[in-house]
Parts: sequence; C-alpha cells; structure tokens
Amino acid sequence: MADASEFDPWGADAVEWMPVPDAVDLVTETATMMSVFAAERFVRIDAMRRELLAEAVGRGVGVLDIVERSIRLELAAAMRVTEYTAGRLLMLAEALTGRYPVVLASLGAGRITEKHAEVFVDLIDEVPAGLRGQVVDRAVRLAEAEPVGTFRRGLRTMIQTVQAATLQERHQEALRERRVWVDPGRDGMGTLSVYGPLVELHAIHGRVTAIAKTITGRHRDHTQDDGDEEARGDGKARGGHGDTRTLDQVRADVVCDLLIDGTTTATPAAGSGIRATVVVTVPALALLNDEAAETCDPAVVEGIGPIPLTVARELCGGEGKWMRVLTHPETGMVLSVGRDRYDPPTPLRKLVKWRADRCMGPGCTMPASRCQIDHQIRWTDGGHTSLDNHAPLCQNHHLVKDNTDWIVTQLEGSGGAIEWLSPTGRRYVVQPERRVPVFTTPRDYTTHDAPF
Repeated sequence: MADASEFDPWGADAVEWMPVPDAVDLVTETATMMSVFAAERFVRIDAMRRELLAEAVGRGVGVLDIVERSIRLELAAAMRVTEYTAGRLLMLAEALTGRYPVVLASLGAGRITEKHAEVFVDLIDEVPAGLRGQVVDRAVRLAEAEPVGTFRRGLRTMIQTVQAATLQERHQEALRERRVWVDPGRDGMGTLSVYGPLVELHAIHGRVTAIAKTITGRHRDHTQDDGDEEARGDGKARGGHGDTRTLDQVRADVVCDLLIDGTTTATPAAGSGIRATVVVTVPALALLNDEAAETCDPAVVEGIGPIPLTVARELCGGEGKWMRVLTHPETGMVLSVGRDRYDPPTPLRKLVKWRADRCMGPGCTMPASRCQIDHQIRWTDGGHTSLDNHAPLCQNHHLVKDNTDWIVTQLEGSGGAIEWLSPTGRRYVVQPERRVPVFTTPRDYTTHDAPF
C-alpha cells in the first residue's frame, strides 16, 4: 500500500474532474430529463390502455368503443387534463410503442423532444403504410439533428418527395374540392376562406402583402426587406403617410377592395404594378418529356414544397412573374462582385436566396424571399459582395448577429453552411436547403505539366 505522503492528488490516480455546468447546461439537462420522463409516460399510458382494453376483448365493437371512452375519461381525470388532451396522449402512446419504437427510443434517450415525437407521429401517420419504410429512419436522424421548426419543414419535404410519384394524380383529385365559404363571426365580422391550389394562394398572399406594405409606407428595396412584421413579433406597420392600421388590417382591406371593386383605388402609384412572385425550382430535363421527368427530383416551390410537373411546366412557360431556377448546369452565374459594390446584383441576390430557401438563423423558417441579404463579414470590415459571404437573415436574426456577442460565419467550402457561436461558446451549424453546382473543366494533359 502506497504511503499517503507519496500520493499525488493531480497524478494518474486522481479522479478526473468534470467541468462545472453553466446556466445553459442546467437548462438542457432538465430538458433531457423531461424527454426521458415523457417517453416513460407514453410507455405507461399505453400499458394502461392495453390492460383496460383486454377486459373488452370479444364483447363486441360497441362495448370496445365504450371502454375506449372510459379509458380516455379515466386518464383525463387522473392527470387533471381535458379529455381531448387525454385522447391525444393515448393516440401518441399507441403510435410510439407500436408503430414507431425507434422514435420512442430516441425520446427515451433524450436525443429528441416530446414535440419532435408529436410532429413525427402526426406527419408520418398520413403517409401510406407501404411508403413509411422509406421515411422513418431518415426522419429520426433529422429529428435528432434539427430544431422542431426545421424538422417539421424538412419532414414535410421528405414526405412530399417520397409521394411525388403519385402527386399529379392526388393533385387532380384534390382540385375537385376547391371552394370558397364564409364563417360568420362576432360583432358583424366573419372569415372568408378559400380552398384552392397552394401555389396560387401563396402568390395571392405575397401580392397582397406587397401592396399593403406600399400603402403603409413600408415597401422597400428587396435587398433591405425586413422579413415582414411577423419577424419582429409585434405585427405593427410603422410609419407610412400617418396610416395607423396594422399590416394585417391593410392586407384585409386590400383583399376586400380587389374582390369587391376589382381595384385598389387607395393604392399609391408605387404599388399599382405589384404582381405575385413565386420561386419555382425545376430540373431542366423534367421540362423536356415525361420519361426524363421520372428520373428527376420533383419540381419545388419556395415555401410550399413539391408540386405536380404539369403545374411546374405551366409556371415555367414564360411568364415574367415567375423566377425560374433550373437545376441543370447553367453558366454565367454571378458569384461575386468583390469590393466593387455593396449591394449584390440581382442574379447574385436571387442565387443567395435560392440556395438557402429560408432564413439561415438556427431553427428559423422565414422564407428567404422575405429576408435581408447579410454580409457575414461586414462591408466596413472588408467583407466582399460574394456568394461565399452572403446569406439571407430575417430581421430578428440579423439584429442578433450584428448587435450581440454571437459570432456568425459562413464555413469555407461548405456550400453555404452558416456557423453560429453563442455567447456561452456553443456551436450551431445551419445548412442551406440546396447546393450550388460546382463546375470544373477536364485537365488538359497536353500541356507541359502532364504526368506522362
């Protein structure tokens, strides 16, 4: 036995000290524990359901329905929640323990949150059973890597891509359901609802918003667009000819003017020429013929996702209001103008937004078309106006990046990935939605430096 006087407290036999957790560590530790407990709760809820249902086996469908109602009431009363909440917990517990055990395992290990699990079940349950196998494992990996908002958007895109083969048929069937209706509200108000093609509704909302911003004096050059008031969270239109209406109020007034009178007489001249704008990305070969289209990725509309090829071909038929981005190798892309000018030229601005598709803030889902173009290295600090120094940021994330201790950098050679280093030293990487193709020319071995 070694002499106590010879023991070195900092030597090889010393206990390795763990770093002291900071305030963020303490929060995330609690969040992880909540995920673990949520998984255990789902396991116990489903065990309760199966135990009580066993008493109704063989006693007829009517008895089974009554027992299920009784179980829901029992759970609601015991947990002191509504029966709706209890019913949803029962549904989620059955799905996670039965159909998606891999998701339950990830939740139980604290790798995803309960909200991730809810989004997973809600969206994957809508996928035909025969196609779920193509999505589940990839969806779990996505959930473990992304915040809830980004995960939801990515999972929807993943599902739509898997179902793209039947998209045209399903779209034609859904078109038969288009309609307009009015829901009466209180105090002489109501809601006008339109159920129609999402591409058209997306364009309508964009045009109405642009006109409303012009009326309230908030229409700006799109390189400085603040990402709409939703990015600030207050929904207020500030300034603009003394107009005190909110942007939502002006949007509603514009819609009524257009539909009742066919015009917006109150619209300033600057807003009279505003038209709908939708960004559609289509593989060029898919525009040629149906056979080539079968081997291509589906056409995608920014903020919506995959659309039927027939709709994409119509959008790419020459209308000036559609911005077309072909995924076939194109030449002449503007990648940089160096230090010659601060404002990115239109082709570069379009490419930056097309590549990212969304605000490049962690977990943000603001469409890139409503974001500002940010210099990662500021112009005043010698930053260039170039693709590898630009990314779209909504106003909130732009303000955080420029006015706090967050360090935001575009990772060299990443194709547009943005690294966010928090004031506490944590690292978050946001990947762009798309990659810009890199074109190389074959090496000419007839020159003097040929290897043979």
